[in-house]
Amino acid sequence: PDGKTLAHLAMSRPGYESDRFRIVLRGWPDGATRVLADDWDRSPSSIAWSADGKQLYAAAGNVGQGSLFSIDVKNETVRTVVQSGDVQAYMMVGDRIIFSLSHLKAPAELYSVQLNSAPPGGPPAADVAARQLTRINAERVAAARMGDYEQFGFRGWNDETVYAYVVKPVDFIAGRKYPVAFLIHGGPQGSFGDTFHYRWNPQAYAGAGYAVVMVDFHGSTGYGQDFTDSIRGDWGGKPLVDLQKGLAAALDRYPWMDGDRVGALGASYGGYMINWIAGRWPDRFRCLVNHDGNLDERFAYFDTDELWFPEWDHLGAPWDNPDSYEDQNPLRFVGNWKAPMLVIHGGQDFRVPLTQGLATFNALQRRGIPSRLLYFPDENHWVLKPHNSI
Repeated sequence: PDGKTLAHLAMSRPGYESDRFRIVLRGWPDGATRVLADDWDRSPSSIAWSADGKQLYAAAGNVGQGSLFSIDVKNETVRTVVQSGDVQAYMMVGDRIIFSLSHLKAPAELYSVQLNSAPPGGPPAADVAARQLTRINAERVAAARMGDYEQFGFRGWNDETVYAYVVKPVDFIAGRKYPVAFLIHGGPQGSFGDTFHYRWNPQAYAGAGYAVVMVDFHGSTGYGQDFTDSIRGDWGGKPLVDLQKGLAAALDRYPWMDGDRVGALGASYGGYMINWIAGRWPDRFRCLVNHDGNLDERFAYFDTDELWFPEWDHLGAPWDNPDSYEDQNPLRFVGNWKAPMLVIHGGQDFRVPLTQGLATFNALQRRGIPSRLLYFPDENHWVLKPHNSI
């Protein structure tokens, strides 16, 4: 605020979109630079100065939450201001922070928290120093009805702790068995966080009578950079083990889930994983849904708009490291496919072009597997138009 120091976010490894963002302070305009709180193993998505310039506030993924932190510029102490939910669009107003907060059971509303009395954690709605400022969605949420949710941990790949969310069906009745929608996030460096969003919202499935299970497998963000980096060169390895162990853990933990009626659904990397599951875990699921997922990982290098992405995650180009592409290629196991599949693809998708979805559908049809193709000529890698979404 005094114009003497620039704070910005920077990655250190070129060509890696999911490298950790560090906060860099630079004396303005030509002074020395230093990394603030370099030992803090989180990757902030945004930062803002306090009014006096003594603190920086940062929002970052944090074990399945989108938490808000304060960092003392002088002694580099990191403190959690808001722990739970997903914090966005925050700004300082006097001695308070105004911010947007959503969670898995409600869309965004505005809250405020007093800076000098913010406790080290807890959701703002239950925080004596926090105040909810808007209730724009209250009537809609009550009318729509939402399923309750919780996070749990389990032993995943190499017995390392992995986290998942479960959302109960709306109007849950104890003693009844419910079918399961097993959602697989994209990225793969992404996360199913405690947030309310408008694509792949688990409440859509909960409202239709499904239990929802969402695993933040190895490679996910918000669990430290080593956890995120572990996906490199191993797209079909650690994540598949985590998904298998996570589903087993959920079915064991929640006896009201019907393990005989489970469908798996995923988009982008999640769609890739659906094709991988179809060949590597073919007997587990009643049905599969693949949205914008690769079938041929090797050819996907040549038709994507993101060449740097496979070059990082598959350790080079296909002619330099063909084994990495082939080892992780769902195309190798199409002969094992048997589960019915819905294939969804957008005609304007240049991340995973339409040929990948058509190839998946052709393979299903040629093998005589029950399958449907849902094609959106006007959508890209995401379904963004409201009527298409419905």
